[in-house]
Amino acid sequence: MLTSKETIALFDQYVIGNYTRYPVALVRGAGSEVWDAEGKRYIDFFPGWGCGLFGHCPQPIVEAVQKQVAELIHVPNTWYTEQQGTWAKLLSERSFGGKAFFCNSGAEANEAAIKLVRLHSSKERYKILTFQGSFHGRTMGALSATAQPKYHVNPILAGFTYLPYGDLSAVENAVDQETAAIMIEPIQGEGGVRMPPEGFLNELRKICDDQNLLLVFDEVQTGCGRTGHWFGYQYFGVEPDIMTLAKTVAGSLPGGAMLAKKEVAASLRPGMHAATYGGNPISAAAGIATIRMIESEGLLERTERISNLFFTALNKIAQESNVVQEIRGAGMMIGIELALEGAPFVQACMDRGLLINCTQGNVLRLLPAMTIEEHIVNEGLDILADILKKG
Repeated sequence: MLTSKETIALFDQYVIGNYTRYPVALVRGAGSEVWDAEGKRYIDFFPGWGCGLFGHCPQPIVEAVQKQVAELIHVPNTWYTEQQGTWAKLLSERSFGGKAFFCNSGAEANEAAIKLVRLHSSKERYKILTFQGSFHGRTMGALSATAQPKYHVNPILAGFTYLPYGDLSAVENAVDQETAAIMIEPIQGEGGVRMPPEGFLNELRKICDDQNLLLVFDEVQTGCGRTGHWFGYQYFGVEPDIMTLAKTVAGSLPGGAMLAKKEVAASLRPGMHAATYGGNPISAAAGIATIRMIESEGLLERTERISNLFFTALNKIAQESNVVQEIRGAGMMIGIELALEGAPFVQACMDRGLLINCTQGNVLRLLPAMTIEEHIVNEGLDILADILKKG
């Protein structure tokens, strides 16, 4: 096995440097623990950038993939497969009864949603309202929907209007005869784990109903159990017309999905959109195993209990730390807003063997696994508390 230094040298010579990487090569993971090439153990409160709903290498996913890869690896979408049909059925039954389009990532799912909005709407209607701080992906359409100019590569795709997050009057004023949809994350992820104001999503639903617009929920981070509900829209009690999923939907394997109500889904006809690897048998097998694991192990109910453990401890830490301004989030989606830059705290945690994330400069973000064991929660929170209290 290569050392971390040797692996980094390979990257320096052969891999495009478009990511900022920590100088560590991770080689093995189990649950909410991961090890580097030198054998150092880390507690992972941010497995897979939010993809690791069950942490690393969960046995039901591993077994499902091992079985599937020996039977059928890939066939094009010009053929039927039981795995893709079953995956769509399971997702539909646990959501609003829509139909699924499968792809490989959240950005691809959002690209499909953007295209479907325009296909379903009249020719005069093409504009989509999105919100400042949003993040919908890095492909050009999804990037244009993302209302964070620091990510943009100009010229961006026309037809997106960016509004202040939570500002209902701004939404009402922005809707015109060319508006086709409102697109929003139920909880902003990259935007800093920002929660919508009370009733805001309900009012967006009402505006869409009154103005004959589509409501699109980007649930790439909130979907598939993250909030303690199957989907974030259920957490807030507001049903969208289109929902996009990725990260957790295929048990950490590459997979994305767009679900649309049947009357909307009908506008996506043969030849209008595609994804070569979308809904492939391996990712579908992992997606099926993900849903069955959540149900067989009671993980939605467990998420509520473990979430309370996190929030209780973090609120206590906030009272004892001069640098913590706010604790927010839902389920296993947690933001810790600081009065200082967050990067040094992330580094300090990593040095102590705890992996977390920082977004928006000063928001520490935790996306722990639903399966994380309580003693690991406590061990990681002890490290985080010590670092935050020292400021």
